[in-house]
Amino acid sequence: MTAPGRPHVLIIGGGFGGLYAARRLRHSDVAVTVLERGTSHVFQPLLYQCATGLVSEGSIASPLRHLLRHQDNAHVALGEAADIDAENRIVTASRFDGSTYELKYDFLVVAAGMRQAYHGHDEYIQHAPGMKTLDDALTIRRKLISAFEMAESLPTVEERRPWLTFAVAGGGPTGVELAGQIRELATRALTHEFRSIDPGEARVLLFHGDDRVLPSFDRKLSARAQKTLDIVGVETHLGVHVTDVTATDVETTTKAEPKTVERYDTHTVLWTAGVEAVPFARTLAKSLGVDQDRSGRITVGPDLSVPGHPNVWVVGDMASSNDLPGVAEVAMQGGRHVGSVIATALEHPGRARAPFTYRDLGSAAYIARGHALVQAGPLRMSGFLGWLSWGFIHIAFLSGARNRVGTLVNWAATLATNSRRERAITFGDPETARKPYS
Repeated sequence: MTAPGRPHVLIIGGGFGGLYAARRLRHSDVAVTVLERGTSHVFQPLLYQCATGLVSEGSIASPLRHLLRHQDNAHVALGEAADIDAENRIVTASRFDGSTYELKYDFLVVAAGMRQAYHGHDEYIQHAPGMKTLDDALTIRRKLISAFEMAESLPTVEERRPWLTFAVAGGGPTGVELAGQIRELATRALTHEFRSIDPGEARVLLFHGDDRVLPSFDRKLSARAQKTLDIVGVETHLGVHVTDVTATDVETTTKAEPKTVERYDTHTVLWTAGVEAVPFARTLAKSLGVDQDRSGRITVGPDLSVPGHPNVWVVGDMASSNDLPGVAEVAMQGGRHVGSVIATALEHPGRARAPFTYRDLGSAAYIARGHALVQAGPLRMSGFLGWLSWGFIHIAFLSGARNRVGTLVNWAATLATNSRRERAITFGDPETARKPYS
């Protein structure tokens, strides 16, 4: 609980921005509360590996209470920010049972992140899960493994084909990584495990509206990624938008005139095409009297505070500032910076605030085994060297020594055996499962 008489820093979100802000304040004379809707800090860059059975959810999710256990001035509150009274500095949070409670603050750090954007077609969510949360990853894992199991149980090729067709919307890093891993799952991990189907015949369709995959990367690296996707068997369709998703098919429409519409029979559509701010961003913007951009992000000042509200900061994906990329490193550095600004304001009142300066440490994307891209300033790496660098970077930023060791062991075991053990799924209603067999 917060200590009376000490300034209270309320941090909304336990992702990279929230965690790094809290840690920066560990030696400050403040009470820190991290409000998070789940119990864990999730390493989002590896969600797609959890979804495809390469690593367990425990390897990429660390309990926030465990990560902050040695920080005596930090408290973790389970709940989701629902409303804010900026004048009285009170955030209302909702618990998982629907009840609410209030948290007062002196300083507010909003690091609530983003969610998958469906561009006005929220009805797609029912059939095309996104890739932003641990629940999303587990849902996708269930859909993938279920599709192969369903295909195995069907008698004809025609009936099996839609179950062995996987569509991925979005050719950014997450979409490319996910598509590549589905092909690896089919051609390596599941080989020789089925009797009626050949998993290697699974089609993976990657739809992207741009003229190349990974448009945020250098064109040469993008071209190398495309070549690798072609080699592993991902069917890439560029210059198209997904314009309809149902339980049994997906529709695409070309951007160029004349418009061409195609439908593909598939029971598995996965969505990685864009992000938008979480609903609380709209509530925050209205309460603070500030505008949002097209994706719902909130414009911030040089020190990441909200204009007109010097005690409120927005960090990570939800902040709109100088076209900062929506990558984990921006949230990490932003969280540290805001923590430093708050600490300095308390220790040296009146001192001018330092502006946030993002140090671009580069971007990385895993394409397939032995093939990854790393781009950092003038440095460009691909192929095996890029793959090794990609692995080092991700292990270095995982939270907790146990997760680093566990992930390394999982990767090594997968390389040595071509197996993926994180594939457990169950079927049926729990209530039905309790009934005895008749």
